[in-house]
Amino acid sequence: MKVMFISDIHGSYYWANKAIEKYHEEKADKLIILGDILYHGPRNDLPKDYNCKKVIALLNPLKKDIIAVRGNCDSEVDQMVLDFPMRSDYALMDVDQHHFFMTHGHLFNEDQLPLLNENDVLIYGHFHKPLAKKENGIYILNPSSISLPKEGTNSYGIYENDCFTIKTFDNEIVKQIQLD
Repeated sequence: MKVMFISDIHGSYYWANKAIEKYHEEKADKLIILGDILYHGPRNDLPKDYNCKKVIALLNPLKKDIIAVRGNCDSEVDQMVLDFPMRSDYALMDVDQHHFFMTHGHLFNEDQLPLLNENDVLIYGHFHKPLAKKENGIYILNPSSISLPKEGTNSYGIYENDCFTIKTFDNEIVKQIQLD
């Protein structure tokens, strides 16, 4: 199974569209959205081509492919316009022999770990910085923000064949980690 992870769209139609193009190009089986889908938030500048209605129209047709969690900028009204659930603080997914705990990052992150077992995977967004490491037996991953990165370039994550790779939209590898 091949899974694509994106986070922190913040209403950018430009970057959401690029992500969906990559989703099809990568031929991923699932698209995981790690929160902050529509609203840019009071601390962020407007992202490129800020257009929530176009982001909604882009994502809703993929509803059967999407697993999404709520970010700190997501609200109840967002759920009224999105055709896939996104109101949970976290979601769980087992792929191959790996147990993924997927969340936005404002509640659970590398400094506030959920209850995980050795070799489990914590993946989150929120901080807009790419991260791929194993610490105290837990894999800690962050694909960064597709629209408002704080380090480097806009990126997304791909999990396939026990490997997690963070890539730019120009197909450059930012970080990569092999999962045991």
